[in-house]
Amino acid sequence: METITREKAFELLKKYNKDPFHIQHGLTVEAVMKWYAKELGYGDDAEYWGIVGLLHDVDFELYPDEHCLKAPELLREAGVGEDVIHAVCSHGYGITVGCGATIDVEPVHEMEKVLFAADELTGLIWAAALMRPSKSTKDMELKSLKKKYKAKGFAAGCSREVIERGAQQLGWELQKLLEMTLQAMAASEDEIHAEMEAEYPNQEEN
Repeated sequence: METITREKAFELLKKYNKDPFHIQHGLTVEAVMKWYAKELGYGDDAEYWGIVGLLHDVDFELYPDEHCLKAPELLREAGVGEDVIHAVCSHGYGITVGCGATIDVEPVHEMEKVLFAADELTGLIWAAALMRPSKSTKDMELKSLKKKYKAKGFAAGCSREVIERGAQQLGWELQKLLEMTLQAMAASEDEIHAEMEAEYPNQEEN
């Protein structure tokens, strides 16, 4: 099932993404996906779930108007399997990208549904964390996250409609998705920071 090593997947992400913000997002979604794999009984596939998370936005920085449309070409060129390509593209399901096309690759596997649901939400949770004195998810309570979520002007680029559709596709209440994704990020935060520091040793994090 796994067609690319984690090391090669990270190199591929960095080949097409230079902005540290995009690298951090990839690492965040990777870590969250691995956490969910273990939590939902797919522990043996945690690395695989993580690689899908790491690569999910591989085309976003260079080809934002063709997001999820350009990814198959970039991934196939690198020898990535069709299962990973389908999973990566499925996180854009139903979304109309800049070029006017609507992504029609539907999330089928539970892993794909988790990616769809958690991707946007990780961005909102990071934004909420940066507003805190600690700048951390580790001391963030669910009620604080829910308050930020309900504030329409906060992290407006993180689509609540997509997040809620993601919860529905999983058959979960929104609160369950919020709570579990916050737990996943809190559990992974130190690991993500360590990777970012290793990658950008001379840059201070926000």
